[in-house]
Amino acid sequence: MNSVLRRTMVIASMISLISVLTARAGSKSSGPLTEDAALNLLLHTVKHDNVYAKRISFDCVSFETEETTRTYFEVALRENHKAKCGGDPDTSPVIDRYRVNRASGKIERYDPTTDSWQHYDPGIRR
Repeated sequence: MNSVLRRTMVIASMISLISVLTARAGSKSSGPLTEDAALNLLLHTVKHDNVYAKRISFDCVSFETEETTRTYFEVALRENHKAKCGGDPDTSPVIDRYRVNRASGKIERYDPTTDSWQHYDPGIRR
């Protein structure tokens, strides 16, 4: 009888542990960011932080995904030379480049002066 009780307790403990692990797994996000979700996160972040507020209207920029890996999306923020924005309509210069980590949502900004990716800091403006 003692061995049956012990087995029952072990099985009950295992079921409880599996239930806890399953609940934790279910509470995580639904997986890595999609390209649309990464672009929306980036747009929301730079708008919220007023990074370009005194520099250019968001009506005159576009986001272009330049590279996609399992780890990140690399995105160029480009000038959009429509009639109301001015500029040569045959060009679309890059203003900034960003990387959005697919798992964490962490944002990095490319620094061309050091040729490296830096942690996104809205206080650092070029």
